[in-house]
Amino acid sequence: MSDLLERLRGRGWRMTAQRRVVAEVLDGDHVHLTADEVHARAVTRLPEISRATVYNTLGEMVTLGEVIEVTTDRRAKRYDPNAHRPHHHLVCDRCGAIRDVRPTGDPLSDLPAGERFGFMVSNVEVTYRGVCPECASA
Repeated sequence: MSDLLERLRGRGWRMTAQRRVVAEVLDGDHVHLTADEVHARAVTRLPEISRATVYNTLGEMVTLGEVIEVTTDRRAKRYDPNAHRPHHHLVCDRCGAIRDVRPTGDPLSDLPAGERFGFMVSNVEVTYRGVCPECASA
C-alpha cells in the first residue's frame, strides 16, 4: 500500500474507488502532477472517473494536509504528496521538471532579522531554478 493511501486511511478518510485511484496516481517520490495529469492517469485505471471528481478529491487531500499545492510557473497548480517531509523544489526552466530537495541548512536563518519586517515566520518555501541534465545535453 502506498504511503499516501496509508496516511489517508489512518485519518479515517472514506476510501472510495475514485479516491483510491487518485491517491495511487499521486504516490511516489518527486511526484508533482497537475490535476489534468492526475485525471489522465486515473482514467487509465478507472475509465469512469470524472475530471470534477479528481479536482474535488485533490482539494480534499490538500484540505486534510496530506497533499501540497505547488505553483512554480504561474500556470497550473501541481500536487505534491510529500506533505510530511520538509523539502524545497528544484525546477528546470526549460522542461518544467520538478524535484524535491532537502538542503542541510536552515533557510530561515538566511533571512536577517531586519528583513523580516516584524513577521513571525512560520514556513519557508524555496524554489531553486536551473536546467536539468536532459535539457542541458539537448
